[in-house]
Amino acid sequence: MKQYVIDEIRPDDYQKIKNYLDDHFGPPDMGEIYWIPLDVSLYDKEQHTHTSCHPHYLAIHLEPSSLTAELLIRTRSRIRCDCIRYMNQDQLNWFISFVDSIFTRLEIVT
Repeated sequence: MKQYVIDEIRPDDYQKIKNYLDDHFGPPDMGEIYWIPLDVSLYDKEQHTHTSCHPHYLAIHLEPSSLTAELLIRTRSRIRCDCIRYMNQDQLNWFISFVDSIFTRLEIVT
């Protein structure tokens, strides 16, 4: 699995990130997994056409010492589908900017 990882998160910063994700994306699944909706404008051609799979998400796993994100865009309505795939470059750039903006907003230095 391809992943994006930020490790060595300090305890105070973990709580800031958790509070932010709870406030903006609801309580996590299984205690630590947050589902972040992908902006529709970033869907690739196949993701656009699979309306029964909308919305598409990326999953962030937040632990006390790390934030890990699969680089896989998925749907919550199906386990397997052709529209579930690794991020393209635009999606990856958006995601990295998204995480960076959270850290900037919360004044967390990595």
